[in-house]
Amino acid sequence: MRAIARLLVLFLVLAVPLGVAHGQGQQPLQDTFVAPLADPALEARAKALQRELRCVVCQGQSIDESNAPLAADMRRLIREQIEQGKSDDEVKDFFVVRYGTFVLMNPPVDSDTYLLWFGPLVLVLIGGAVIGMTIMRARRRLATEPAPEDP
Repeated sequence: MRAIARLLVLFLVLAVPLGVAHGQGQQPLQDTFVAPLADPALEARAKALQRELRCVVCQGQSIDESNAPLAADMRRLIREQIEQGKSDDEVKDFFVVRYGTFVLMNPPVDSDTYLLWFGPLVLVLIGGAVIGMTIMRARRRLATEPAPEDP
């Protein structure tokens, strides 16, 4: 009976703080609602731009997919700038100036983004070289070891 009571106390000690922390991180959906533009063509432009810009909070999602309050603010800014008559490139440049090229889902290839574009390829090549060297060493070791004698 004591073992069950200890497990229950342990569960409460561990589970209650996690539940409280989880509840604090939730944002009401009202904060992330962005009213669509009246003109369907302008709204389509805004949606396309939202898919091209990265949420700087979530980092793996576009601002179109993200429910973060900052992404909602970025969506509102896009609509404001489109209503002001700015082009898609001007809107993107606004966000690049503010957040850097990281905010673009498809950043351009330049000196600042070489590591982003070519880093994974370099890591694959290094991994392949390490595996190749390991195999070559194992083969050399097997070739130089004397064969076991049969009884």
